[in-house]
Amino acid sequence: MSSALRQPAPAVVRAPAAALGAIIAGGLLVVLLWWHDTPPIHLFGDWLTNGGRITGLLAGYVIVVLLILMARVPALEHGLGADRLARWHSMGGRYVVNLSVAHTLLIIWGYAVSAHEGLVHQTGQLLTGYPDVLMATASLGLLVLVGVVSMRAARRRMRYETWYHLHFYTYLAVALSFSHEFATGADFSSNLKARVFWSALYIGAAVVLLWYRFVVPVRNAARHRMVVSGVFPETPGIFSVEISGHHLTELRAEPGQFFRWRFLRREQWWQSHPYSLSAPPTDRVLRFTVKVLGDHSEALQHLRKGTRVFAEGPYGALTERRRTRRKVLLLAGGIGVTPLRALFETMRARHGELTLIYRANTELEIAFRSELDAIAKWRGAQVRYLIGPPGGEQDPFVGRRLESLVKDIRSHDVYLCGPPRMMEAAYGALRRVGVDRHHIHTESFEF
Repeated sequence: MSSALRQPAPAVVRAPAAALGAIIAGGLLVVLLWWHDTPPIHLFGDWLTNGGRITGLLAGYVIVVLLILMARVPALEHGLGADRLARWHSMGGRYVVNLSVAHTLLIIWGYAVSAHEGLVHQTGQLLTGYPDVLMATASLGLLVLVGVVSMRAARRRMRYETWYHLHFYTYLAVALSFSHEFATGADFSSNLKARVFWSALYIGAAVVLLWYRFVVPVRNAARHRMVVSGVFPETPGIFSVEISGHHLTELRAEPGQFFRWRFLRREQWWQSHPYSLSAPPTDRVLRFTVKVLGDHSEALQHLRKGTRVFAEGPYGALTERRRTRRKVLLLAGGIGVTPLRALFETMRARHGELTLIYRANTELEIAFRSELDAIAKWRGAQVRYLIGPPGGEQDPFVGRRLESLVKDIRSHDVYLCGPPRMMEAAYGALRRVGVDRHHIHTESFEF
């Protein structure tokens, strides 16, 4: 294996561990902040109250972490990948809700025990005697609301746009909780250094969020002046959209990545959806491909030439940077072929080192067939189309069939993209035939 193929591997492997290490280190600093300002604890009520202090501080810290994780910082997007960031954000959101609820209950219980009063009476005193507690209660309610609508069962029953815009209430919850922390937090009332540290955390997260979520996209829109240059059918229900612009190489987009596209027309300007590049980016043109699955994707078929485009990105880590081996297998299912089609054209490979297996239920679901055949021919790569229902004779993810389809599959890096059930079946099949999980590369940006 050449050194050029080995170099990206360490950064990819270390990125998640380094990010987790930084998050844990920050959490330890928050615990030390509580420890520094806490005298010896003896009474049961004090133990309860200090448990409430710790959970409240940790909830405030995790909120900062969540804001940074979803600020679309390029280093995090490219190093961790959109799917890992989304999983961490989802897990962190559950931590925030649980810590906030624990903080509320422990504080009420601790105060009630110390004052020898009932829980209901103590709750009423806190709500009526401390105005900032009302703000904290509103913040908790908003966090619980966002947590409920983010549950898988709830997400499946609502439109993406509804779920997305409900999340904006999180910012209001953060503002209310920050005010409460400074107004009534024992760790900040008499500790100037703690106030500066906590303010720096929140201000830093706000600056990062505003810069990458708002300033950079607006600057790029003015610089690159992207517009729709054409909409082209691929197969029934699948079409490609070409976007033209100026100096697009400055975006440093890579095959395998995606943008969040917003089309500035009356019906769609307020919606932003992620779609992967389905062809290598050039200085003048970007292309993505869509399967009609809902109102938004249906409407994209009718985009007019010249429609202005507001694009955020590029995002994602399903690129050649993850590659650690000479041989590569691309496993695509349905419309999941889009990022892999771009990689199939651009990945460095000698004759016979690159294979694409394209899985679909029917022939009509196969997109880019002529393009893929042409790429395979001039590159000396292999492309195989496996058509049929899941579990059928053409399903490569049954048993150990992959071993017969790809010679020496355990020596390959595998890039996998497709519908969730297909990816789950493919991952299981790859593990059964002995492919190490560190050599299976996936990414998903489903909500």
